[in-house]
Amino acid sequence: MRKNYYQKLAFMGGLLILLLTFQKYTSREKEDFPEIRFITESTVPLDLDDFNPNDLDEKQWQHLGFSEKQTATILNYKKIVGGTFTSKEQFRKCYAVSPEKFAELKAFLMLPETGREAHSEKFKSYEKKEITVSKRFNPDRFSAGEWISMGFSEKQAEAILKYRNYLGGSFVSKEKFRECFIISSENYSKLEPYLVLPEKTPDGFKHSGQHYSTASKIQYRSFDPNALDMSGWRALGFSEKQAQTIVNYRDRNLKGSFTSLEDIQKCFVISPEKFAELRPYIKLSPDINKKQESRQETDFSKTDLNTITFKQLLEFGLDERSAGSMLGFRKKLGGFVNKQQILDTYNIDKEMVQKLISTCLLNTSNVPKYSLTDAPEEWLKDHPYFKYSAEKIIFYRTSYHDDKKILKLLKLKPEYEERMKLYLK
Repeated sequence: MRKNYYQKLAFMGGLLILLLTFQKYTSREKEDFPEIRFITESTVPLDLDDFNPNDLDEKQWQHLGFSEKQTATILNYKKIVGGTFTSKEQFRKCYAVSPEKFAELKAFLMLPETGREAHSEKFKSYEKKEITVSKRFNPDRFSAGEWISMGFSEKQAEAILKYRNYLGGSFVSKEKFRECFIISSENYSKLEPYLVLPEKTPDGFKHSGQHYSTASKIQYRSFDPNALDMSGWRALGFSEKQAQTIVNYRDRNLKGSFTSLEDIQKCFVISPEKFAELRPYIKLSPDINKKQESRQETDFSKTDLNTITFKQLLEFGLDERSAGSMLGFRKKLGGFVNKQQILDTYNIDKEMVQKLISTCLLNTSNVPKYSLTDAPEEWLKDHPYFKYSAEKIIFYRTSYHDDKKILKLLKLKPEYEERMKLYLK
């Protein structure tokens, strides 16, 4: 019994030694196990510069440490919010951007902190356009180009002309002029002292192509439209303002004479119904074409597109809208550098402008050009090709004095960079 007892005891002791040895061996393996590291969104430290998240493409987002799926989510989110991030607050709400990643990027985002600041900045940029007027003027005689030169945008000028046409070709009074929705109260207060218009709207005014209804029917007789003065047109049923517009159209735009029935029909204050009434009685002088040929005309083959005037553009055949748009864009640029820029102008008759640029010369010697390091801030902020990058340029040139380096930091699309270079020394 004792021998059997000792055998069992020896067996238990051996088993205990084996267990201790196994435990010691396994604990060594745990000590040699490599250190666990969790992969974060960006394991490589980023050398960041200030950037606008609206300018980044897919590869640039991935360069910032985002995965393909995260990048796709960010770009889709940008589309959902209207195509652009308007504030840091809005960018932070994108669920593909973790709080840690946002904290890393926040200081470099070229965006307002909140949506309210973005709205106020946008409003301020709109208000930067100053309306300037130095002398009394009749708004009934203003073309689109003249409204643009006063400080209104192309679309605003077009809207003003449409409103005038709606009234029948004349604003009639300061009261009616003030009702034009495109003219703010502030701008009206600037223009009001210079308006050559009556204060009050006359009784009986109607905006239906003719200003006043006539109780008695007009007795028409044959007439030469080139021989009529204002009183002659008023005798045909037109108001004083309409008569003045017709005379101005004939004397200024057509250089003194209607050469065809089509010329008369094109005058916007003469409605189709009124023209139909007048047509049987219109008698154009038979020698009018000879007078037209004997007139001194502009030699457009020697005319510079950077100095051509509004009247010369009308003489060539452009309508007022096309002429005003072209001259307005030329003024913003400081002059055209190549003819393609003219074709890229909004609201123009491209077919007619193509004929114009193939006929005229383009002298670029007087077009102002600067380097990015010495360009005036006002010029950068007003120029159509630079204004969206003006703040970045002003910021970068405080540290860098090389145009190539600044252009590289701007990370522009190739076509935008090429447009900038047209006006760089």
